[in-house]
Amino acid sequence: MKILLVGGGGREHAVAAAIKRSPQKPLLYTVMSKKNPGIAALSEEVLISDEKDAFTIASFAKEKGIDMAFIGPEAPLSAGVSDALWAAGVPAVGPKMNCAKIETDKAWARKFIEKHGIEGNPKYGVFTDYEPAAAFIDQLSDVAVKPAGLTGGKGVKVMGDQLPDIAAAKEYTKEVLKGDSVVIEERFVGEEFTLQAFVDGKHLAFCPTAQDHKRAYEGDVGPNTGGMGAYTNAGALLPFITPEEYEKAKQIMQATVAAFPNETGDEFKGILYGQFILTQNGPKLIEYNARFGDPEAMNVLSLLESDMAAVMKAVVTGTLDQMTVEFSKKATVCKYAVPAGYPDNPEKDAEITVLGGAGNVLKGPEADLIVYYSAVYEKDGKIYTTSSRSVGVVGLAATIEKAETISQDALDKTIKGSLFFRRDIGTPALVQKRIDHMNKLRGQK
Repeated sequence: MKILLVGGGGREHAVAAAIKRSPQKPLLYTVMSKKNPGIAALSEEVLISDEKDAFTIASFAKEKGIDMAFIGPEAPLSAGVSDALWAAGVPAVGPKMNCAKIETDKAWARKFIEKHGIEGNPKYGVFTDYEPAAAFIDQLSDVAVKPAGLTGGKGVKVMGDQLPDIAAAKEYTKEVLKGDSVVIEERFVGEEFTLQAFVDGKHLAFCPTAQDHKRAYEGDVGPNTGGMGAYTNAGALLPFITPEEYEKAKQIMQATVAAFPNETGDEFKGILYGQFILTQNGPKLIEYNARFGDPEAMNVLSLLESDMAAVMKAVVTGTLDQMTVEFSKKATVCKYAVPAGYPDNPEKDAEITVLGGAGNVLKGPEADLIVYYSAVYEKDGKIYTTSSRSVGVVGLAATIEKAETISQDALDKTIKGSLFFRRDIGTPALVQKRIDHMNKLRGQK
């Protein structure tokens, strides 16, 4: 079996490692814009190319006799790479362009959810002009401001957080409108969590819930990033989520998948990522992504016990209901080592070393520690930083606390270079803070 992977980040390294654990021994071919040394070590062949070049990717897939493809990042999905692969006779895990709009066009996504009567939507408005947008901000008084298009996870700003007051919200709205339409939404108060699922067009196979940490610095302060790390609990539920709340989030995602054929004429086949916020009135939908989260892919795919190649086959053939997708009942803590100065002024082209290198990624789901390369490149046998997150370190253990210790110990002892990371992700104090916050909100209901 030959599998094509599109993408070269930490998320894709986790996908590549999961594919290579398959007992079917698939051969892996990869298209990426920069050579990720961890993925390259797992690949038969690497094509360095623009990941949005649908024609080149489809041609490469046909030339190599690829049986199935997995598209990692959002940019190739928005460029129609999945469409081109299917047209070339290569089934792809990753939705076609018209379904990927659930992520690539936030205005379309909100209207789609509203039109089909799916729960979890906030009060919202979509604007192309400043005056009506400003009036809507005044009306709601507490808002989130979002560019409609893709921003790499860094474009959303929220009052009480990045935006100190209404005046700041209006000022940011002006800025967004210079290059995009803007989505203004009511601000939800609660705890965010991620629920991801493999989707075959009709059926969903859910991954354990995770909590990402977007802010750059400890204590959840500083600028937004692509994600500084994430944790999962042993089992499906984070410590602050009840089974009823979990079921509600699953229902919202199931209703969303069911609505795609009516809206787009196509089924959603790939990964659906629900970014939820758990409020005193249950889970509400912050946004959808049309692919795995980064870092959350590293958490959940490190736990995957099922054959990844078989799961992919079930996704593209619409047969997910005929298998059970199994995950190890361990907790995980993933922490990212990122370049000094990230995200505002990252130090590029700095040499880093990872003791043990990429080899330790293949220890599999029973490993205590898995290291994933992300936005780095290899030159003359040495590894260098780019402007984005460098190395994801995942600890796996019976408890979040133990997994955190493993992850942090690895960062302290095995990753060297001009890097920094958040020490507080997955610590007992931070996890308890989330639990206390939700208990307080539920008590106020």
